[in-house]
Amino acid sequence: MSTFSISPDRASELANRMAALGVREEDLDESFVRSGGHGGQNVNKVSTCVLLVHRPTGIQVKCQDTRQQGMNRFLARTLLLDKIKAARQARADAARAAREKVRRQKRKPSRAAKQRMLANKAHRSAKKSYRRRPGME
Repeated sequence: MSTFSISPDRASELANRMAALGVREEDLDESFVRSGGHGGQNVNKVSTCVLLVHRPTGIQVKCQDTRQQGMNRFLARTLLLDKIKAARQARADAARAAREKVRRQKRKPSRAAKQRMLANKAHRSAKKSYRRRPGME
């Protein structure tokens, strides 16, 4: 990680964040491709665009924000960590929402809701009684 063109404390902060999320350098496939867009001759000659793939999750990140490959490597890793964290948060939110939905479905209706339901049943029953042929009772 010393090949990044950043300060050592930012590099150690990135390493701590990777360790906290359980992302190892061995799990990353890193490749360099030529950038596009602004940057002049540098973009056409040097492969400064970084393509990172996290093998366990399959999340892919492409970074060509700056003209320096080292800085793009650092930025790509931070983007990848953001995406991994967001994906984990989304899974946790979905699981919590599913649990809440089951809890709401199993909950007993309130007294007022039960009275409304019974009133609606009585109303539907009265409407249906008008549909019967006369003298069927």
